Amino acid sequence: MTLLGLFWQKVRQVFSVFSYGWQAIGLVWQTSAPYTLWFAVLTLVAGILPAGVAYVGKLIVDGVLAASNSFSEMTFASSSGLLERFFSLELSSQLVVFFAVEAVLVILLMVSQRGISIIQSLFRGLLGHRVNMMILEKAQTLSLSQFEDSELYDKLVRARREASTRSLGLVNKTFGLLQNAIGLTGFGVLLVQFSPWIIVLLIIAALPGFMAETFFSNKAFGLFRWRSPEAREQNYLETLIAREDNVKEIKLFGLGSLFIKRYTAIFKKLYKEDRNLIIRRDSWGLVMDVFASIVFYGAFAWVIISTVLGQTTIGEMTMYLMVFKQGQSAIKASLSSISGMYEDNLYLSNLYEFLEQPGLERTGLVKEGAVINDGIRFECVTFYYDIYTGESGESTQNALPALHEVSFHIAPGASLAIVGENGSGKTTLIKLLTRLYTPTSGRILLDGTDLQDWDSRALHQQMGAIFQDFIRYQLLVGENIGVGRVEQIDDAVLWQEAAQKGQADDFIADLPSAYQTQLGRWFKNGIELSGGQWQKMALARAFMRKDARILILDEPTAAMDAQAEADIFNEFNTKMADKITILISHRFSTVRTANTIIVMDKGSVIEMGSHRELVAHKGTYARLFALKAKGYQ
Repeated sequence: MTLLGLFWQKVRQVFSVFSYGWQAIGLVWQTSAPYTLWFAVLTLVAGILPAGVAYVGKLIVDGVLAASNSFSEMTFASSSGLLERFFSLELSSQLVVFFAVEAVLVILLMVSQRGISIIQSLFRGLLGHRVNMMILEKAQTLSLSQFEDSELYDKLVRARREASTRSLGLVNKTFGLLQNAIGLTGFGVLLVQFSPWIIVLLIIAALPGFMAETFFSNKAFGLFRWRSPEAREQNYLETLIAREDNVKEIKLFGLGSLFIKRYTAIFKKLYKEDRNLIIRRDSWGLVMDVFASIVFYGAFAWVIISTVLGQTTIGEMTMYLMVFKQGQSAIKASLSSISGMYEDNLYLSNLYEFLEQPGLERTGLVKEGAVINDGIRFECVTFYYDIYTGESGESTQNALPALHEVSFHIAPGASLAIVGENGSGKTTLIKLLTRLYTPTSGRILLDGTDLQDWDSRALHQQMGAIFQDFIRYQLLVGENIGVGRVEQIDDAVLWQEAAQKGQADDFIADLPSAYQTQLGRWFKNGIELSGGQWQKMALARAFMRKDARILILDEPTAAMDAQAEADIFNEFNTKMADKITILISHRFSTVRTANTIIVMDKGSVIEMGSHRELVAHKGTYARLFALKAKGYQ
C-alpha cells in the first residue's frame, strides 16, 4: 500500500470512531431536551460574539486615532474642560456608541459562557444518573453465566467508570467545536481582508498538534482497555484488605502485608505505563506549542510590517493581531475537540459494547403448566460450563460436563434431598432448576411444560429459595425478610409470619427496634447478627413466598445448632405438606427425613431412593451415612 493509501486508511480509522457521537447527543437530548436547546443557543451566541467584539474594537481604535488627529487640529478657549472638548468633537458620539456596543457584547459573551458552564454542571448529574441506570437495567437482562465471564465484567466496570463523563464530554466538545467553527467563520471573514494566506498559516500552526494528540489519545485508551484485569485485581485486593467481613481472617493469617505488596506491585506497573505516556505526550505537546508560537510571531511580524508601510491602519493591525491570536486558539481548540471527541468515542465504545451484549431471551409466555400437579421432571439433563476467552468474549465449552444425563421426578407434596461431595453438581442442578442456567441438552419440566417456555416472572414466583451464599442485606430487619416477596416488601404481617416459620421471631423481638432495626455496620446504629441469626433471616425470607409451590434449600442450617435445625424441619413437615421441598445438606439427620434422596458424583446421579432403601443398598450413601454416624460416637 502506498504512503497516501496508508494516510487515508488512518484518517478513516480515526473518523470511524465518531459513530457513537450521534448516540451520545441523542442520549443528552433524552436526558433533558430543554437543557440541550439552551446549550445549543448559548453555544451559538458564544461563537458569534468574539468576532463582533474584535471588529468593534477595531472601530474604537480607528475612531480614537481619528478623533485624536481632529483634536490636535482644533483650538479651544483655555477655560474649556476636557469633557467639553471631547464632546465637541464630531466623532465623539460614534466612539460612545462603539464603547457601549462593545460593553454589551462583552457582557453577553460573559453571560453565554456562564450559562454554558451552568448547563454543563446540571447535565453532569443528570447524565451520570441516566447512564448508570442504563447500565444497571442492562445488567438485569444478563444471565448468570454472563456475569461469571471476566471479560464481560471488565466491560461493565469500564462502562461504569467512564461512560457518564465521556458522554457529557463528547457533547461539550461537539458544541464547543460548533462554537469554534462559528467563531472561525467570523475570524476568517475579517482575516481574509488582510490575506487569505494568513488563514493557511493558522491551520499549519495547529495541525501537527492535532495529529500528535490523536495518536496519544489512542495510546491512552489502549492502556485503559488492556489493563482491565490488573485494575480488577487491584479492586479485589482493596476489598480483601478493607472490608469488615474479611478483617478477621486477614489479621489472623497475617495476610495484610502480602496483599499490600501485590497491590503496590500492580500500582507501580500501571504508574510506570502512565508516566511514560504522560512524558511523551507532554513533550510532543511542548514541541507543537513552540511551533505554533513561531508561526504566530511570523504572522505578527507580517501585520506589523504591513502597518509600517501604511497598507494597514492601527485599528486594523490591532484587530488582525487579536483575531489571529483568537483564531489560532480557536483552531487549536477545534482540533483538540476533535481529538478529544475521538478519545471520548473510544471510551463510549465500552458503554455501547456492554449495552449491545445479548441478554436473556425471555420468549416464554406460559403461566400455567400443561399437566396440573405433575411436579418437576428432569429428563436426561446435561450441562457444560462455558469458558470465556479473548477480548471478544468468545466462549468454548468445558471439557467435562457439570451435569450428565440427570433424570428424576418429584411430585407435589414430596421432598427431595441431594447429597454428594463438593463439586459433584448439586448447586449446578439447583441453578438449572431456577433457570439461572439453561441445559446444554435435555429438558426440565414443571407441570409438564419446559422451563424455557414458562414466563420467567410466573416461574420464579412459584419458588422460594435460600442459597448457601445468601445476601446479608444492609437493610431494616423487616425489609431483609420482605425482599423475599418484593411486591409486598412493606407488609409487616407477612414479615412476622415468615419470621415465625424461619425461627427468627424470638431474636428479632430482642433487637432494639424489632423489625425496624437497621442491620449491618454500613449505616448508623446498624446491628450485626451472628451467622445463625443471619441464616434464620434468610430462611424467613424464603418463607415470605407463602404461595410458592417449590422451596429450595441449599445448606439452609449450616450455621445453626442441632435444636434449631430440628425445629426448622419440623416446621417444614407441617407447613410444606402439599409443596415440593428440595434440600442440599451435609447433615444426614436432616437428609434422612426426605421422601427421596439422590446421591451425586461428578455430575451424575449414582444412587436414588429413600434413606432406608439407600442404607440397605450399602452403596455410597450408606458409606457416607456410616462415616457421619461414626463421627458422633
